[in-house]
Amino acid sequence: MLGTLAAPTLSIRLGSADAGNNPETSTTRRAYDLLSDGFGAGFNGPILAVFDIENEAGVAAMEALPEKLEALEGIAFSTPPFMNPAGDAGLMTIIPTTAPQDEETSETLDRLRAFLATELEGSGATAYTGGLTAVFSDMAKKMSDGLPIFTAAVIGVSILMLMVVFRSVLVPLKAALMITLSVGVGFGVVTAMFQWGWGQGLIGLDSTGPVESFSPMMLFAVLFGLSMDYEVFLITRVHEEFLITGDGKAAVERGQAVTFRVIIAAGLIMSSVFFAFALGDQRVIKEFGIGLGTAILTDALIVRMILVPAIMHLFGNAAWWFPSWLDRLLPNLSVEGEALPAPSGASDI
Repeated sequence: MLGTLAAPTLSIRLGSADAGNNPETSTTRRAYDLLSDGFGAGFNGPILAVFDIENEAGVAAMEALPEKLEALEGIAFSTPPFMNPAGDAGLMTIIPTTAPQDEETSETLDRLRAFLATELEGSGATAYTGGLTAVFSDMAKKMSDGLPIFTAAVIGVSILMLMVVFRSVLVPLKAALMITLSVGVGFGVVTAMFQWGWGQGLIGLDSTGPVESFSPMMLFAVLFGLSMDYEVFLITRVHEEFLITGDGKAAVERGQAVTFRVIIAAGLIMSSVFFAFALGDQRVIKEFGIGLGTAILTDALIVRMILVPAIMHLFGNAAWWFPSWLDRLLPNLSVEGEALPAPSGASDI
């Protein structure tokens, strides 16, 4: 079930929603719709082309571009180039055929950049593309490229810290997997609602668009931190029981029995606060509310109360296996402030 909810994450498209996603009652949305209806969808997201001119041949090459650009796929029209008084810089506005937030617009921008580089090569003119449409497209690509590195760094450090605290290999790996699953559910629901449009009427939206480029990185950081709190709270109690009794399965039963009320209450309170964000007018605020609320509720009620105890129970005493060479390599930190004695019979674990 959780895998199904998380599956839409595989098709997530990062970008920046434009004024076309604002409430229909807002003046920005009405102005956006009027411009789109009157001049085409791409009029709301012009692309600026700035030229560095070196000589007269560069001027000629720049002035020949408008006719060629309008034959390029995805370009509606372009203005004639405007020269500065010194004659060494030019400016041209290019209007795509699609809206700023459409995936086709990013593809048009890539084609435009490749075309300008090829067309102006050796001509004495160099083109640079900018404007908000180009900025948002470039930002989305940067975020997409950096997200795997950021995710790996956060997960790697968390696994290392959990190893230091709990002296286990399987427990940190299980924690990272379970927390990633909760985060994936949050991303999946956000993708399905905001990008695919499933159930968006329930939160007052009437149009789809990309997921904000900065949302996954921020959502992952917040969700990973909150989920890790619940993980540490539960596993710390289980670890205490195991150090006292040496029985891995009994430790899970006792640890969950003692902590489940607090974890469920905290999850319900936190998710309720986040879901309240969905009542706001701004799309990005709704994204954060739905993503955070869904992931925290899933983590507290399903992952932390069902999956984690079940997996730990299946592991039994093997959950606390820790190779001696790794034990010597890593420092030993006790959550309790003072290390508890090792359980009898635990030396062979």
